[in-house]
Amino acid sequence: MVVTAGVITREGYILICQRRKGSWGEYKWEFPGGKVEDGEDPGESLRRELREELAIEAEIGPLLCRLEHRYPDREVELFVFHIPGYTGELRNIQFAGIRWVQREELADFDFLDADRSVIEALTSRISSGEQR
Repeated sequence: MVVTAGVITREGYILICQRRKGSWGEYKWEFPGGKVEDGEDPGESLRRELREELAIEAEIGPLLCRLEHRYPDREVELFVFHIPGYTGELRNIQFAGIRWVQREELADFDFLDADRSVIEALTSRISSGEQR
């Protein structure tokens, strides 16, 4: 399954979202995004998902990382993009909760396993000086 996620940043904070009760991975935290439909470009998929989940028109920035992760019941190929800006008033449409957190707080939240890999990848890129 191909999925996308966006690292939405604002004034030094990153938006994280908590999955709803009854959903796969309920109450786990994640970066917003979702499944790529057949024939859909990952960047366009992410733009659509962010419109549906958060009511924003996202500026899709560079691909931050691409990874594969195997869960017990599924395998995902995850494309993670930086979202440096958006238009519209951000509203929580599909999540149990959303929070703006600082990068160093990310480890304090119970993320989906694939998103934990994203955090590790971003942390290693930052510590090596590739991104500020």
